[in-house]
Amino acid sequence: MKYRLFIWIMWPSFLVSILAEGLLFSLIHPSELLFFGHRPNISDEGIYTIGFFIIWIFCSISSALTVYILPGICPGTAKDSDQGLI
Repeated sequence: MKYRLFIWIMWPSFLVSILAEGLLFSLIHPSELLFFGHRPNISDEGIYTIGFFIIWIFCSISSALTVYILPGICPGTAKDSDQGLI
């Protein structure tokens, strides 16, 4: 059950973060970014990678909150408690 919840949280957030990063960096080039008035000394690929993981963290928090408020999903309940959601 724990692994299923983990996949329910991480897989949709991974897919959405791919789309969000594609949209974000098609509008903004990494060389145009300023952090506290300074340009970061990181390659474009590094900024893409850091941006992807930051977006993925926010998307996974959103997915985790969704799973948390779903009725009938609780790690302490019976093993077959998620059968109504499949």
